[in-house]
Amino acid sequence: MNYNCCETKKSKNNLDQTAEFLKIIAEPNRLKILCILQKQEMCVCDIWQHLNLPQNLASHHLKVLKDFKLVKSRKESTKVIYSVNSQTIRKYYSLLSHYINN
Repeated sequence: MNYNCCETKKSKNNLDQTAEFLKIIAEPNRLKILCILQKQEMCVCDIWQHLNLPQNLASHHLKVLKDFKLVKSRKESTKVIYSVNSQTIRKYYSLLSHYINN
């Protein structure tokens, strides 16, 4: 039987990236942040109130998502405004569908 999903160097790299993506979004607050930011961009001062978390923990989760390029940010005066990075989301959605698509 041929399992071409994990035989080549590229496919192993894709498998590792997909597993890392799943680890990142497996944390419920990070998934909530992505859900919130799908509707509109926001600063952490607005996001943390939807999470029932202290602002510093919301900032931590945003940093993890930003480091993984799942969210992007821009400065607006003294605030940092976050939004979903749709291009990266599409990339991981595509990678994930390779493993669980019927």
